[in-house]
Amino acid sequence: MSKAGRLKIYLGYAAGVGKTYQMLEEAQGLRAKGVDVVIGYFEPHGRKDTIAKTEGIETVPRKRVEYRGSTFEEMDTEAIIARHPQIAVVDEFPHTNVPGSPRLKRWEDVLAILENGIDVLTTMNVQHLESLNDQMEQITGVKVRETIPDWVIKAAAEVVMVDLTPRALMHRLERGVVYPPEKAKRALENFFKESTLVALREMAMRQTAHEIEERLESDSEMLGVSETQPARRARKRDDAVVIYISDDPSTAMLIRRGKRVADIVHADCFAVAVAENSDLRALAPAKREAIERHLNFARNLHVETRVLNGSEPAQTIVDFARLHNARQIFLPRMVGKGIDRVRGKSFVNQLVGMADDMEVTIVADRRQGRATS
Repeated sequence: MSKAGRLKIYLGYAAGVGKTYQMLEEAQGLRAKGVDVVIGYFEPHGRKDTIAKTEGIETVPRKRVEYRGSTFEEMDTEAIIARHPQIAVVDEFPHTNVPGSPRLKRWEDVLAILENGIDVLTTMNVQHLESLNDQMEQITGVKVRETIPDWVIKAAAEVVMVDLTPRALMHRLERGVVYPPEKAKRALENFFKESTLVALREMAMRQTAHEIEERLESDSEMLGVSETQPARRARKRDDAVVIYISDDPSTAMLIRRGKRVADIVHADCFAVAVAENSDLRALAPAKREAIERHLNFARNLHVETRVLNGSEPAQTIVDFARLHNARQIFLPRMVGKGIDRVRGKSFVNQLVGMADDMEVTIVADRRQGRATS
C-alpha cells in the first residue's frame, strides 16, 4: 500500500483574501522544479490574476453529473487517482457534491486522493470549521451549511493562513477584483462589513495559532525535547470533558462547544446520554430519534459516545464524570413549560450541586432568545 499523501490547507477568513492565488503560486513553483502537479479542481470566479496562475499546469477534466434534469460539473476524483500525480490542487475544500456523486463532500474526495499517496493543496475559510459553526452564525448572522469536522483539519500536515487586512479586502471589493460590481456592492452592505471581517480575521488567526501550537507540541514529543512540568501537565490527557446529550435542539451547539474546549485543553471528550437499562428504545420515538441524531453528530466529530444506565440522570452523569477525571460538564439550559420547566430546573440544580468539584457550563441557544451562562 502506498504511503498516504500530505494535506496542506490555505486558510482564510473571507472570499477574496488570496487563498487560491497563493495555492496556485506554490503549484507553479513546484512545477518549475519538476514536480508533477495537476489541477484537480479550480473555481476561477472571474478573477483574472488568479486564472493567469493556472497557465501551464495540467487540469484534470471535470466529470458531469445529472441531477433532476440538469447537468452539473464536479471534480473527477477517480480520474485524479488514476492519473496519480505527485500533487493535486483542489479548490474549495468544504464544497458539497451534487447528489449522485460517489461521496457527499469534497473533503471526503480529498481524503480518498490522499489515501492513494497523492499530496493535496486545498483552500477553505475559517467559518467552515465545524466547531466554530455557532460562533460564526452569531458573528455574521449566516448559518454556514458546508462544514468540515475539526479532525480533518488536525490531520493536515500544514495549515497556512492567507491574511489581508479588512480594509484592504474591502478596497479589493470596491475595485471589482473579488466580485462583479453589483455583487460586490451587495457584499459590502451585508457579509463584508468591516466589523464582521475584523471578527472573522481574529477567529482565523486564533485557529492558526492553535494549529501551530498543536504541531509544535507534537514535534517536541517526536524529537524528545524536554519540557517544563507545567507544559507537560497541560498536554497530559488526564482530564476529560463530558457533554450531556438530550433531545434539546441546542445539543449540536453544545457538542461543538464542548469538543472545542476539550481540544484546546488537551482533554478526552465524552458525549453521554442517560437511559434506564442503557437502552434508548424505551423512549418516545421523537425523543429517541433526536438523541440518536445528536450521538451520531458527536461521533462524526470524533467524540466518544456512551449511553449510560441510570434512573437518576444527574447522579449518573456526575458518577461517570468522576470516573473519567472530568473537570468540566456541558449541559443545555432546559427551558420548558409547566412541569417540564420544573423538571429541567431540578435536573440542572441537582447536577450542579453534586458536581461541586467540577466546572459546569450551561449553554443555551441565543438564536432562540436565550442567554449563555
